[in-house]
Amino acid sequence: MNPAARSYLTDGFTLRSWLLTSDHKRIALLYLGTITLFFFIGGVAAALLRYNLLSSRGLLGSPEIYNKLFSMHGVVMVWFFLIPAVPATLGNFLVPLMLGARDLAFPRLNLLSWYLFVIAGVIVLYALIVGGVDTGWTFYTPLTTLYSNGYVVLVATAIFVAGFSSIATGLNFIVSIHKLRAPGMTWYRMPVFLWSLYATSVIMVLATPVLAMTLVLLAFERVFHVGVFDPTVGGDPLLFQHLFWFYSHPAVYVMILPGFGVISEIVPAFSSKELFGYRFVVWASIAIAVIGFLVWGHHMFVAGASLYSALVFSLLSYMVAVPSAIKVFNWVGTMHKGYIRFDAPMLYAIGFIGLFTMGGLTGLFVAALAADVHLTQTYFVVAHFHYVMVGGMVSAFFAGLHFWWPKITGRIYPEMWGRAAAIIIFAGFNLTFFPQFILGYLGMPRRYASYPAEFEPLNLLSSAGAAVLAVGYLLPLGYLIWSLFHGEKAPANPWGATGLEWTTPSPPPTENFEETPVVTQPPYQYPLREAISHE
Repeated sequence: MNPAARSYLTDGFTLRSWLLTSDHKRIALLYLGTITLFFFIGGVAAALLRYNLLSSRGLLGSPEIYNKLFSMHGVVMVWFFLIPAVPATLGNFLVPLMLGARDLAFPRLNLLSWYLFVIAGVIVLYALIVGGVDTGWTFYTPLTTLYSNGYVVLVATAIFVAGFSSIATGLNFIVSIHKLRAPGMTWYRMPVFLWSLYATSVIMVLATPVLAMTLVLLAFERVFHVGVFDPTVGGDPLLFQHLFWFYSHPAVYVMILPGFGVISEIVPAFSSKELFGYRFVVWASIAIAVIGFLVWGHHMFVAGASLYSALVFSLLSYMVAVPSAIKVFNWVGTMHKGYIRFDAPMLYAIGFIGLFTMGGLTGLFVAALAADVHLTQTYFVVAHFHYVMVGGMVSAFFAGLHFWWPKITGRIYPEMWGRAAAIIIFAGFNLTFFPQFILGYLGMPRRYASYPAEFEPLNLLSSAGAAVLAVGYLLPLGYLIWSLFHGEKAPANPWGATGLEWTTPSPPPTENFEETPVVTQPPYQYPLREAISHE
């Protein structure tokens, strides 16, 4: 590769060159800036929620304000951060580089996906700021058809548009992985990150249309008063739950599967070992994607589902835990007797493994029929969901961002601050959400603006943890921006990692590769520990 080749960051400085770009790397940065904004907005809403819960009487003064805040937090975080976080940013940047390609299969469709995402984001922010919704992120009927305010249709429209952005991204990844692999890159020579994004893309392409149709029916019923979900005009509210969770439970894996892929790249690199059980990890990703379509009913154990169907969904929910556990065992097996370096990406990855394991194990509680009757609609579910989605997914996102930051920007961030932020986030997260397991077990319901006074000490602890967590999340924003101007220049491969993306300069040139690379060996071929220790 010609070292004098112009990088994608310096290939045009005008606003037009960015807003009309078809370069996957620049589109990834556009996504990164957009989702960072949404993460901040969702985080502010969460901070206000924890402020309200400092007192058992509620400090915001109105349950309606609290309802709108937790709805804003859920809508923004789920639809505009967690789902697009890794695929739209790291995925967009890395898929062609890992494949040995010059770009994604459909560069203009890729840019369109970002514009659709921005349009959806503008709509949802307008709706939430002007009037808001008080339904939560799930839009359960008949709440959304009978009792909620008039901005439900507008927010549903925003999510509908964002769904097309997800479909475009997923389609682009599927075609690119099938058609643009470098010579010699067989399926079993692909990095696990590509496998994870492939499984995620299949879910996005197949499941998102179900959500789109559901939201259209919801809006149609609300505007024209046609009985679909509203029982007062002959509709069935449980039909909405079936359709919504048929999409939304696979969407959980849209959020977490790319994180699995990130961890599967980082753990071998910082353990200096080949990924243990590569094929098991690969097929565990595919199994999660397939079984994920079959477990939606466990969200409806107390909604009137028959006992026999509930038993089937309970069994399937336990089955989907098996491939997730396989991944955890393989990551731990990779670290076993490895030459481990505790740099910031590895600390985030270890934090992910711990938090996701806790979230997964507590998921078995809510998958059990008897336990779910007691725990459903309590803070136990809130804690379980956040351990997987926030503790797990956000830790994986930060791990990947730190791991590939030198490649993306050409700059090295301050390692000491990266390690400090990883530790603060892990400690703050556990302080925030572990007390909520206890609160839920004791019977505190979620989505309540006020609560019995005996729950106040644990809520104070949780809100204190949220303050620590906020500091941990703000630190990377500061030192990563600082590194853009003052960080040391990054070499092509600062971590000694494997993969085609590390054979390009940092930052990569616009065309990625001067010549098409040829793959001759499986991924994760690291030197033996003995060889490293003698260097």
